[in-house]
Parts: sequence; C-alpha cells; structure tokens
Amino acid sequence: MMTALHGLYSVRQVRAIEQAALAATPQGALMRRAGAAAVALANRLLPSGGRVLVLAGPGNNGGDALETAALLAYGGCQVSIHFAGNAASLPADAAAALQRAQASPAVFRQADIGAGWDLAIDGLFGIGLARPLGGELAALVTALNGVRCPVLALDVPSGLDADTGAVVGPGGVAVRASHTVTFIADKPGLHTADGCDHAGLVEVATLGVDASLYPPPSACLSGPELFAGRLAPRAENSHKGSFGDCAILGGAHSMAGAAILAARSAALAGAGRVYAGFIDTPPSYDPPHPEIMCRRAADLDLQRAAVVAGPGMGAGDEARVFLAQALASAAPLVLDADALNMLAADDGLRSALAGRKAAAIMTPHPLEAARLLGCSAADVQADRLEAARRIAAAFNAMVVLKGAGSVMARPDGLAAINATGNPALATAGTGDVLAGLCGALLAQHWPPWEALLGAVWLHGAAADLLVEQGVGPVGMVASELPTAIRSCLNRLIRSRSGC
Repeated sequence: MMTALHGLYSVRQVRAIEQAALAATPQGALMRRAGAAAVALANRLLPSGGRVLVLAGPGNNGGDALETAALLAYGGCQVSIHFAGNAASLPADAAAALQRAQASPAVFRQADIGAGWDLAIDGLFGIGLARPLGGELAALVTALNGVRCPVLALDVPSGLDADTGAVVGPGGVAVRASHTVTFIADKPGLHTADGCDHAGLVEVATLGVDASLYPPPSACLSGPELFAGRLAPRAENSHKGSFGDCAILGGAHSMAGAAILAARSAALAGAGRVYAGFIDTPPSYDPPHPEIMCRRAADLDLQRAAVVAGPGMGAGDEARVFLAQALASAAPLVLDADALNMLAADDGLRSALAGRKAAAIMTPHPLEAARLLGCSAADVQADRLEAARRIAAAFNAMVVLKGAGSVMARPDGLAAINATGNPALATAGTGDVLAGLCGALLAQHWPPWEALLGAVWLHGAAADLLVEQGVGPVGMVASELPTAIRSCLNRLIRSRSGC
C-alpha cells in the first residue's frame, strides 16, 4: 500500500505516525512486520540457502535487523549476525527480537566482511541518527561498502540523513546500499543529494499502518501522474499560434551557444514559434534549425511570449536593462543562469520578481542557489528541500534546485523530488536546455507548477533514454538532449491517450 501518491514524509512525521500505529497494534507487531518485509525483498536477491551477513545496531533499527536475521535463518539461509549493541540497553521490541535471533539457527560472531556473502543487510542505524559515524562503526561501514554482493539497507542506509539526503557529518560515512526497504513511509533523503548514491532501489513497506494515520505529505516524488492533465493529443484543427510563442533572452558576446541551446529545446518541445533574442549581434539563422527566428534582444516583444531570460546573458548593464524589462512584463517567465546571478546581486531586481503577478520559474544549480540565499553551496546541499523552499518563498516563484534528485518547490512550501536523470546531465549546456523546455511548456499554456514538474521529468527522462541507447553517460552533450526530449514527450502523450 502506498501512503499517498508518491508521498515523502519527514522523520518528524514518520515518528508521529509510528507512535499512533504502536498504540493501535500489539507490542512488537510493527518490528515483526518490518522483518517480514525485509525478508520478502531479501529472498528476491538471494539464491536458495544463500550466505547472509546481518549488521545489527544498538536500537530499533538493530531490532529490525535481528528479526530479519531470525526469519532468514529459519527459512534455510546461512546467517551470520554482527551485533554492534548492548543487549542490556536495547528497547523492549528490539530485545525481544534479539532473543528470537539467539534462538534461531543464525550464528553470532564478529563480522568478517570479505568475499563469500550472497547478501549483506545493514541494520546499524535508522532515521534517528544525529551524529556522524566514527571509530569502529565507521570502519565497519567502510568495509561493508567494499563488498561485492547486494547490500540491503533497512529503513535508511546507516549514516544517511533521511530528511536531507546528506551523509550525517562532518567527516561521516554512510552505507552504499544496492537496495533499501524503508518502513511506514518513504523519506525524501533517499531520493536526493547523497541519497541517490547510497539508497539504491527503494521499496516502501507500510507495515500495515492504517492510511488514516498519515497526514498529507509536504513533499512527493514527481512523476507523469502529477502533470498528466497536460498530456492530451493535439487537436487536428490547430496552427502554430495554438502552441504559443517562446522568446529566449540571452546571447551576450561569446555566449551565443547558450541561447541557441535553449531555443532548440523550446522548438523541439513544441512551442509554436521560437524567437532567440541576442544581446550581442545575432546570427542570421541557426543552420540545423532555421525555423528559430534570431533577433536582437531589443527587438523582442516580451509581452506576447513566454520569456526565458538568462542563457548566455552576461551581467553587463545592457543585460540588466533587458532583465528588468522581462520582470516588468506580464509574460510567463523562466529565469536561469546569468539572470539568477543578477537577481542575487540587485535588490531592485529581487523586489521586481517578488512582486510579479505573472508566473515565474527559477532554475538554479547549488552555487546559484547559494548566491540567492546569501550562504554557501555546502549549506544549500546540506538541506536541498529547505533551500528550494526558501527561494520559492522569497521570490514568489516556482523553483527547481538542480542536481542529483532535483528538488522543486512552490511558494506555499509544497516540494517534489525528481527521480529521472543520471550523471550524463553533468555537462555544460544542459541547464540551458532545461530552461528552454520550461519556456516551451509555459508557451503551450501549461500552468507553472505542472510546467516545472513536466520539464524536469522530461529533461531527466531524455538523458535516461540516451544512456539506454549507448549515448553516455560519459560524453553525452547538451545538444543531444532536445531530440530525445521530443521523443519522450510524444511517447508520454501517446501512452496517456491510449495510442
């Protein structure tokens, strides 16, 4: 059972749900269900009678691991348990799980983390970890990260912050799991920042908790269901004006390529007409896509198009004048790259954006987000959801904080984490492509939140498609993305319309 449509819950929320569930279930029932859920996944990863190493910690996460170990041992697996706790100080449910493990065929011994295991299970620490792992525990996790077998984390990989996706630190380490079975509800930290490298494939086991105990989630995993209403086939009786105009504002000296990438993305994502406005002298046309109309920035009509400001825009006086004009317009607006940096440095521009009535989308990477917030990029990465929410609230805009597990946020605090994409996107120009894609969807009259969700999902899905086709992740370039975006968008429309 899913707790909500891709719902993500904070540690505080999960604790409250858990306490309510414990009051309504027999003692120890949730831990026994957690063990059964872990065994169900473990059995899919194991050969019959496989060798399993279980690392059990000093709290309830260790209890989940001990319960899992006992069930696997009774099921015929060869189970070795490394217990890194004190039996006398275990919580009651975990102490009962220890007794069941001791009575099972499982063997307790110091971990020999080397070759020969078919599965390793991480049950050292769960969502309550507040300090970085050190000493023997850090050495244990480091050794575990070197094994050549699947690693199954229980609830959350030990050492990972379930709210933020950051490794608990400074100087901390975290388990790199191939699979995570997370209990009661999904957690945002499994899907962004370091969580993308540490959680592996995530499954949610709600442990039979009644759906009425779950509050509305304040974050979710993004997916096509969240923008499905915009995926209708085009009407036969339509024309280029039906799909809107998109104007790219950028292209300062030596940076024309950024504006061209954004314009190509907007054209191939379905905008009816695309204008590329250059602060420097514009090219006569774009040879691969002569349908893009290349103009001087001063000649753009910023009132009648969805405007993408920033790709290759520079930060000169002329760029600031054009950005101020875009902010003063009533057009839907996408702000990327140099536009964001100018906003960060200019209180007048900041106020103009915060006071806009028309839609605005901002697309910062962590360093640009840090400039907007007046902090360091490390501070942004330490809590990506909070950073995205702060920018959205401060600027009255829809925001995507780009990176592993891109985080989208609205001014009202609702957040979403994107699950598509891969390291192929870590190359110059992919942000320009995303900005143009956002502009194209706004031009086609998508509401700003759906436009942002759809653009970020399609951008990542296109990179995934290219990798599947053997293009990347190493060596994929941004100019390869727009055609893949077009393919993904059309496939999605066909699948949603039953074609």
